[in-house]
Amino acid sequence: MKKVLLLGDSIRMGYDSYVKELLQGEFDVYYDDADNGRFAAYTLWQANQAFKRDHYDIVHWNNGYWDMNIEAPMTEAIHPVDEYVRFLKRILAEIRRNGAVPIFATTTPILSPGAAADVTGTGADNINYDNEWVVRYNAAAKELMASEGVVVNDLYSLCLADPHYFKCRDLLHLTEEGYRRCAEQTAQIIRKVIK
Repeated sequence: MKKVLLLGDSIRMGYDSYVKELLQGEFDVYYDDADNGRFAAYTLWQANQAFKRDHYDIVHWNNGYWDMNIEAPMTEAIHPVDEYVRFLKRILAEIRRNGAVPIFATTTPILSPGAAADVTGTGADNINYDNEWVVRYNAAAKELMASEGVVVNDLYSLCLADPHYFKCRDLLHLTEEGYRRCAEQTAQIIRKVIK
């Protein structure tokens, strides 16, 4: 069977097991259920570790919230937009070097500015968020992916269909329904890309 690798932050960690369940019998789906992909530079490192061990036919990934996070006492994002795009390019290059088809997922929308504790054990105090940041980073990522001919899984638009963007209490992560919807769309795109 074709192999799919899922990479990305805690949003990916919320839907990865549902994607595996939906694609059971069609694809072998792999992901690290213990490690958050955090920001793009960390996901680049994770991708390299995965590619040392195996070859994949499709790599679906997302980054964004950690990259745009302004974590005190810093006064600018971990990865300003130009750095974010540079790391996305490097991830894309490594995916292609592995011989896999890339799929990029956009960052999900934010209802109102705020902060949430990271719930995946990375030790981060808070992830700050603001939808203006999300719009800017998504636009830059989509421009890159369009220029590179990469399929985009638009999770941002998917979540806009719900009045509360499928947000759970912390207003950053998603409800179970939101994760299931993301998984359904992700599985559909993976099936289309491989045909």
